[in-house]
Amino acid sequence: MFKLILVAILFFFTTVSSYAYLGPGVGVGVIAATLGVIVAILAALFGLIWFPIKKLLKKRKENRENNQNKID
Repeated sequence: MFKLILVAILFFFTTVSSYAYLGPGVGVGVIAATLGVIVAILAALFGLIWFPIKKLLKKRKENRENNQNKID
């Protein structure tokens, strides 16, 4: 078991050059994907917060109108 852990540690700390070219499109793609995930999370949070508040406000408005009609 100790040998396996030692080999794994040595494997992760050794580096080998890959000689690969990553063009500017990869960077733009990473930025676009990151922004897409952030926007999706914010849209989900907005939906989870806004629609219940909207429903609550509509309900309060209807109750206020009903009470106003009862007074008249």
